Amino acid sequence: MLLQKLHLKSLLTALSIATLSLGGVHTLANAQGTPGLIIFGNQDTDILSYYLDFGGQARQRDRYRLRIPKNKLPNGATQFEISYPDYFNGKFDTDKIEVRPNKDKKQSLALKSVVWDEKSKLIKIELAEPLKKAKLLEIVFSNVRNPKVGTYYLYAKVVPATGTPVPQMIGAWVLNINP
Repeated sequence: MLLQKLHLKSLLTALSIATLSLGGVHTLANAQGTPGLIIFGNQDTDILSYYLDFGGQARQRDRYRLRIPKNKLPNGATQFEISYPDYFNGKFDTDKIEVRPNKDKKQSLALKSVVWDEKSKLIKIELAEPLKKAKLLEIVFSNVRNPKVGTYYLYAKVVPATGTPVPQMIGAWVLNINP
C-alpha cells in the first residue's frame, strides 16, 4: 500500500513537471523581420529594419512594415522613394500604402500622392504636409503580392523637408521571401 502511494505520488510529480514545461514552450509566429547577418551586399548601405506580417511566403499576400529610424531623417521629409530590383515580380496596392509615425497603428500621415512606376521599378510616396521634425516612421504596404522565392533589396531615399530638395539615400531593406 505504501509502495503504491509513493509510485502514484512520483507519477503525479512527473506529470505536473511535464505539464509545466510544455506550457512554457512558445509557438513560433508566422512572421519575419530584419535579417541578422548579411554576408553579401553593398557594404556602404545601411540596412533598415522591416517586418513581414504574414511570413513572407512566395506568391502570397502580405503586409510589409518598412521602418525608418528617426536618426535617418534629421531634416524631416516631404517624399519617399523606394526602388526595387528588376527581378522583383511582386505586386503593390497603391491604395493600401500608409506612412505611420512611431509605429502607431491608429495614426497615419496624410499622403498627397502615391505613384508606382513599374517601368522604373520605383514607388514615390509624397506627404501632404512636410514632416519637419525627425520621427521614427513605418511605411506600411498592405495587400502586397509577394514575388517568387529570393532575396530582394528595397532601397530607400528621402527628399528632406529642409535643405536641398534632392533625394538622399537612407538605406535598404533586405527582404527574404520564402517558399
